[in-house]
Amino acid sequence: MERFPDSGLRRVAAEVSSTARQLSDTAESLGRPHPKLRFLAGLSIVAVILGALGALIAILARVDESGPARITEIAQGIEATVNDIVFLGLAIYFILSWERRAKRRIALGALHKLRSLAHVVDMHQLTKDPDRIAHPQPDTASSPERAMTVEQMGRYLDYCSEMLSLLGKIAALFPQRFDDSGVLEAASDIENLTIGLSRKVWQKITMLQDATA
Repeated sequence: MERFPDSGLRRVAAEVSSTARQLSDTAESLGRPHPKLRFLAGLSIVAVILGALGALIAILARVDESGPARITEIAQGIEATVNDIVFLGLAIYFILSWERRAKRRIALGALHKLRSLAHVVDMHQLTKDPDRIAHPQPDTASSPERAMTVEQMGRYLDYCSEMLSLLGKIAALFPQRFDDSGVLEAASDIENLTIGLSRKVWQKITMLQDATA
């Protein structure tokens, strides 16, 4: 961005570059197992199973102390056992999903940051109007400063397009490293967003080329 040392786009480009490196590492980390979470999940599952076994042993001990169980007591015991098994399964499933839910939260947070950056890049190209070069008109008091030459505006818009493309490519890394439907949908939305915004930028570049042909 040496061509525009004092522009806001230079600061945005620096942020995009820094974010791209950071989120690339984040996407790579999502594809690797999380040892601490898996260790905690294993301990929690063992604790839940031991607790369920302890409760079952206590129930059997009470049945032995009260003598032969009646039909109704047996039925109630079976129902309670089935309920315990169901809740035990739900608890284990919830614990096993800790890692996935944690990774999903990290991925969606990163994708939200990419979406915000895409809108920031789009804001910087809004005031770059090739039509003002093809059909110059007097500025008003509210008109933005237009000091760029044709070549500078073309390069400026090209930088915007490149940054949008980079943001879309970084978003695509997340569903590649982490297979999750929510992450895939969010990444697809960002890719569609950056493609649509980049298309607008290239329409301006085409208009600029036609105006100077």
